[in-house]
Amino acid sequence: MRMAELSRESGVAVPTIKYYQREGLLPPGELTSPNQARYTATHVRRLRLVRALLEIGGLSVAGVREVLAAIDDPTTSTHDILGLAQHGLPMAKLEVSDDDRAWAMERIETAAAERGWQPHPESPVIEAIVGVLCAFRQVGHEWALDALDLYAEAADLVADADVTAVARLGRTEAIVEGAVVGTVLGDALLAALRRLAHAEASRKLFQA
Repeated sequence: MRMAELSRESGVAVPTIKYYQREGLLPPGELTSPNQARYTATHVRRLRLVRALLEIGGLSVAGVREVLAAIDDPTTSTHDILGLAQHGLPMAKLEVSDDDRAWAMERIETAAAERGWQPHPESPVIEAIVGVLCAFRQVGHEWALDALDLYAEAADLVADADVTAVARLGRTEAIVEGAVVGTVLGDALLAALRRLAHAEASRKLFQA
């Protein structure tokens, strides 16, 4: 297919496709003349992944380039590639004191040990959790963390469902795209479902 067809197939405008090529996010097509190139379904799949990482996942161009390089490296495991993509997702962080950090890390390590998790200590996800736990503490609602083990159990169930589902997609590119889209949109879905459940729990407990 030509560039115009690639644009129609992928839903990506031609100027954007050319920008992705300049940034090294999309391989060049096969030259058929000095000014013409042929593209394949491989380019369509790569464009879908790039869009998912940039537009839905919010990764930087450099972050996307790193994920793509890992995908194209046959020695990189799918687990490591998913880690790169996940760690590139934007997460809120909070500046905390050393004492608060030590307190939060103890809570996290206890919860992780109970679930059999083996998180990397320098993971940005850990930093995000530290910030959330410390925020609960700073606003005087540390009591909410009494249910931390239940949150971890629920996260385990959701994560198992997520990873099992994307594993069925087969190709590494499709798995990464599905994981990023599923994480970002899944977070929004979980938040909305939680509020719906809150309303029902409140009705049962407080409604006369």
